[in-house]
Amino acid sequence: MTSAYQREGYLSDQTGKIPARRAADRMQDTADNTPVFAPLSTAFAPMGEGYASDGFGDIVASHTPRAAKAKATGRGKAVLAVTLGIIGALLLLAAGSFFGARWYFQDKVAPGVSFAGAAVAGKSAGELTGIVNDAVSRSVLTVSDDSGKKITATLKDLGVSVDVNATVKDLLSAKSGNDLNRLNPFSKQSVGLAAKRDSLAASTYLTDSFISQEQRAVPSTISFDAQSKAFTVKPGKDGKALVSAPVDRAVDTLVAQPGHGAAVSVSYNDVSMPISEQSATAAANQANQRLSSAITVSNGDAKTFTVPAGTVATWISSQGDADKGTLTLSYDRHAIDAYMSRELPAQLNQKMVTQEDVVNTAGVVLVTKTQGVDGVVVKNTGAVAQQVMQALSQGEAADIKAEADVTKHDVKQVTSQYRVVVDKSKQIAEVYQNDQLIKTFLVCTGRGGGRETDSGTFFIYLNYQIQDMRGPNGDGTFYLTKGVKWVSYFNRGEGFHTAYWNYPAIAAGDPTNKGSHGCVNMYEQDAKWIFDNCPKGTIVQVVGTQPSGPVR
Repeated sequence: MTSAYQREGYLSDQTGKIPARRAADRMQDTADNTPVFAPLSTAFAPMGEGYASDGFGDIVASHTPRAAKAKATGRGKAVLAVTLGIIGALLLLAAGSFFGARWYFQDKVAPGVSFAGAAVAGKSAGELTGIVNDAVSRSVLTVSDDSGKKITATLKDLGVSVDVNATVKDLLSAKSGNDLNRLNPFSKQSVGLAAKRDSLAASTYLTDSFISQEQRAVPSTISFDAQSKAFTVKPGKDGKALVSAPVDRAVDTLVAQPGHGAAVSVSYNDVSMPISEQSATAAANQANQRLSSAITVSNGDAKTFTVPAGTVATWISSQGDADKGTLTLSYDRHAIDAYMSRELPAQLNQKMVTQEDVVNTAGVVLVTKTQGVDGVVVKNTGAVAQQVMQALSQGEAADIKAEADVTKHDVKQVTSQYRVVVDKSKQIAEVYQNDQLIKTFLVCTGRGGGRETDSGTFFIYLNYQIQDMRGPNGDGTFYLTKGVKWVSYFNRGEGFHTAYWNYPAIAAGDPTNKGSHGCVNMYEQDAKWIFDNCPKGTIVQVVGTQPSGPVR
């Protein structure tokens, strides 16, 4: 009797394994010799998934709905996994591309941006500067009239002041807002020139080009006169003028879409003075008021400086509107920025200087030999420039404190080995070494009448072995004494020195009648001792009162 196996797709008879696909052939071959049996009851059929009775008592593989569903589910999961993997890979690729593009274009022009009719995506600031300058040079306007006169004018000729740096900045910041829009190449933006227009300058240029001096209408203008150091008015006059509207429209188009040439025709009208002398006078008065309003900048410590009026004048310009008949002032922010970035450090920075105090053996400060100075380094000069712009716009004076980094000075104490005490009452000079009296010299100090030797505590700061001395006598005349030896200055022009011409006064101690111009006159050997033994920094104390006559 034939029995079925539920594995590997085989059927078995008494002779061994037979592949399932050949079972029918074998049954056909043995049909006549094989007893006929009734089909096995399905109760005896194995119940494993994927098998069923074939009606001959053998069990064969069967594709039941449950099996098909399982296979379909497996295939669906596999397809879903692959799909999700692909989507994830694409998302990762897109994210990488997005962040890579954002990094690449962070300092370059975004995709979809054009200038002067050409795409400039990916261009850097340096490349853009050349592109902008080239576009400006190619932006020309051919102007003609009905008499056949024709000129070719640049933007500068037509009163257009192009800010190349600002244009480059506009290009680099185009399509800003969000990164998705900025990096989208299908989002387009055309950028024009960053520029200011002076219609009066354009009108003046065209008038000079097309209308003779005798026929033209001339606007009143203002200019800075270096000799008077003030803005003055140049009056205009009535006459012929061009109808400027067509030129204005053409110039606007060139500013918005630079890099090409254009042509326009003009006509004429008889007009009054385009800008009146009264309007120009008002503008000149405003400009002069700016010059008289001092702009002072300090570093918050010891230094201040006031911007010269002549410098302020270079920042002021006037823009005329011939159609409106007005003349208004404007201020050059770039020039102010450049001036402040250059001058603030030069005028206000200061090096830190250590303070040096001379003390006695008890540590008491006798004199400050070197005054301490805090170190100051100004910063953020642009903030000062902004305040200057505000002051000029409002017509006000300004007292501005620049931001600065400050380094506090330190203090050093030194002990003076020698100390010289000049006693005017006794007309002597006593030298102390570590507070012990070691020398006494006869002297003659300055005479009265404004030439008395100053009382106070000083220190020797300058020495000369020999010097020609000059100075006022007090009566409008001047003295000159040549070859003065062993000079030790301690208080401006006052010092110890040899006075061979005044030895009698030294001997008598008579400053009232034969005193010096303020110095301490000494015998040569005494002045040399001071020179040799009392270096710079030696304390000098001038005490006592002026005697009324000789003290010896």
